[in-house]
Amino acid sequence: MSEYKVFTSESVSEGHPDKMADQISDAVLDAMLKDDPESRVACETLVKDNLVVLAGEITSKSDPDLEAVTRKVICDIGYNDISVGCDGNTVKSSMSLENNLPI
Repeated sequence: MSEYKVFTSESVSEGHPDKMADQISDAVLDAMLKDDPESRVACETLVKDNLVVLAGEITSKSDPDLEAVTRKVICDIGYNDISVGCDGNTVKSSMSLENNLPI
């Protein structure tokens, strides 16, 4: 057995789609908890070019406009022109969200 081990990691900088996705997921959670502190949210976000996909499970009495939440985050980050790869004003969104399983 080799005494050498391989260690790898990824570090992404500002503007990376993973960073944008994290901020969108955080904003979705915040929006749900704002009106229903007992919300259960397991939401993943994928960003590619001018497309955002939200998928997961959410159980909440709150019903925020998640497309508007997504657009606001993207514009707040500074992506408001398609020439930079994503435009919060015109971004396409796809949502695959359902209720959490009972606990």
